Amino acid sequence: MAKIDEAELGADFNYIIRLADSDVDGLSRIGMGLTSVKGVGARTALQICKIAGIDKDKLGGHLTDDEQNQIREAIDQYADKVPLWMLNRQRDIESGEEFHLFSQDVGMTQDDDIARLRSTKAYRGLRHAARKRVRGQRTRSNGRTGLTLGVQRKQ
Repeated sequence: MAKIDEAELGADFNYIIRLADSDVDGLSRIGMGLTSVKGVGARTALQICKIAGIDKDKLGGHLTDDEQNQIREAIDQYADKVPLWMLNRQRDIESGEEFHLFSQDVGMTQDDDIARLRSTKAYRGLRHAARKRVRGQRTRSNGRTGLTLGVQRKQ
């Protein structure tokens, strides 16, 4: 990555942009800078730029207030503008709707889902409660934590 000169940035450069309750780095391209928002991956960030009509290669700090507002509106309208398979919350258990979660909503919803699994005593909930691997991984030899020692030899 080329080093950026302070003189090139200009006086109206924003080093940090506030989008979706998260700080986005102004020195990175907006197409990849949006990935610092929880719930936004690389593909989602490019779709948001496309919906907002903003060049993905533009530095985040050079965005005007209008362009920042366009990105905020694109984030709000994201679930309506993209195909169903691009949403991170399809067929919600409580409402049955499809939507996309951003920032703190991702963690809160995940915590609620795990609490629901634990309260119903589902296998996945029990694995979460015991702090063990949940998705069928091997636990006999890998993923050891704590004060475990190697193999003991018979004496």
